Amino acid sequence: MPRFLAPFRAVALALLIHSLGAYAQTTNQDITVDGNAPSHPFPHFWEQMFGSGRAILSLRASYRQDLRDVKQITDFNYVRFHAIFHDEVGVYQEDAQGNPVYNFSYVDQIYDGLLENGVKPFVELSFMPRQLASAPILQAFWYKPNVAPPKDWKKWDDLITAFVTHLISRYGIDEVATWYFEVWNEPNLDFWAGNPKQATYFELYDHSARAIKQVSARLRVGGPATAQAAWVGDFIRHCAENHIPMDFVSTHVYANDSAKDVFGTNENIPRSDMVCRAVRKVHGEIERSSMPREPLIWSEFNASYKNEPEVTDSTYMGPWLANTIRQCDGTVDMMSYWTFSDVFEEQGVVKTPFYGGFGLMAVNNIPKPAFNAFEVLHKLGDQRIELNSDSALLTRDKDGIYVLAVWNYAPPEESGHPEHVTITFKNANLSKATLWRVDSDHGDSYQAFKQMGSPSFPTREQIVALRTAGKLSSPETAVVEGERLALDIPAHGLVVTELR
Repeated sequence: MPRFLAPFRAVALALLIHSLGAYAQTTNQDITVDGNAPSHPFPHFWEQMFGSGRAILSLRASYRQDLRDVKQITDFNYVRFHAIFHDEVGVYQEDAQGNPVYNFSYVDQIYDGLLENGVKPFVELSFMPRQLASAPILQAFWYKPNVAPPKDWKKWDDLITAFVTHLISRYGIDEVATWYFEVWNEPNLDFWAGNPKQATYFELYDHSARAIKQVSARLRVGGPATAQAAWVGDFIRHCAENHIPMDFVSTHVYANDSAKDVFGTNENIPRSDMVCRAVRKVHGEIERSSMPREPLIWSEFNASYKNEPEVTDSTYMGPWLANTIRQCDGTVDMMSYWTFSDVFEEQGVVKTPFYGGFGLMAVNNIPKPAFNAFEVLHKLGDQRIELNSDSALLTRDKDGIYVLAVWNYAPPEESGHPEHVTITFKNANLSKATLWRVDSDHGDSYQAFKQMGSPSFPTREQIVALRTAGKLSSPETAVVEGERLALDIPAHGLVVTELR
């Protein structure tokens, strides 16, 4: 062989070895889709409600644009945010004689904006107005909410009564009766300064729930809105034994919460399992209680409570979300992803579009992979069919169309391996497949952001490019041959397939 060809041979050999290595690392999965398999109702519990930045942010045009975009892909019904009673909303003041003065101007603008966009409030009653607080105890968030108990319980009762009465006067009892009222946020953490925490929170809940129900028994109120799935059993017992109104149970868990905080154990629970393990724990507590049919609303969840770009900004969110839906099905009435938008300021003004924010939309109205994951998973039907896989969901809609979601999960700190999936069909006359993908090559604005050098302040042209990169890719079509369909899914990839 001529000497000058030797380097080319070496390169070719290296490429072949790399290709064979990648092929050897590909995992295989066989899935059987059986049209006669048992099925059960599959309400879309994961996309009925979203969290968001605090109340006052809902007045921004950017917030409302993101809300409209998420509403378009999920048709969600409720939004939950903190701080409707924060002083920046201007609800509560006292005159020189100490008499309460109420101002609902911004409240009206906030709730009008939601309703005009087809979304209802999930009203979190928080935090304490400065002039009603028993002490200037400020939580660490950038906007410094006051988390002290009220200095006067009657004035708190009167505030709740005036607030709810105003809502009914403005929107009508038939409308407001479809809302939810949740008392406070995460009182077991530093969002509540009562001492002892649980007993004083229960006092806050009792006053709030009774005031609401005295205005109208049709209104729905619940709690304890705790972090880490805490206090639920105690809360139900307290309400039952003291005849306190309660229409639902709410709590929170994030996928990177620790087993010690949630379960009191030293287990190493993976991020893929934590949320639904906690949901099942609380579901069981409700079932074993004296009020076993109370609805369970998971009013915050996400894959991380930290700012982790390689988690919440990345394609990891597609498989994580799909797997969470699979595991939580049948154990929870509604889950609220925290949050729909990075118009969000708990840590201060956003400094860069991709910083591990909780939202589906990065600042500047840039859709993240999580946005696309919600869009494709919205295509799932309303009947779930049993399947021989822990990384797939099979559904059927009212028109008899099958929709199959398949994903290739790997922890965010691992690169994972590609997966080859063979789908075999039984008792289903299917010939055509339409596929939507979310992975590093399909709808990944975060990858595009890194490729352009991760600019802190993208130019307007770069913003347009990121929005384009973040759009859901056009669907693919495939023919089902011999009752089989083959899919190749990269690590951290999600595929949703409509089968006809």
